[in-house]
Amino acid sequence: MAKDAKKKPKAYVVGKNCPKCGPGNKLAGHKDRFGCGKCGYYERK
Repeated sequence: MAKDAKKKPKAYVVGKNCPKCGPGNKLAGHKDRFGCGKCGYYERK
């Protein structure tokens, strides 16, 4: 059995919701912005 056979899942990070799409659609965190993958909305950090 490999030493990395059982990895723990990463903890969920609470993010911002997209104001256009509504709750349930989170903004992805990038280096200099938050962006929505569904509608293309973004905010600068």
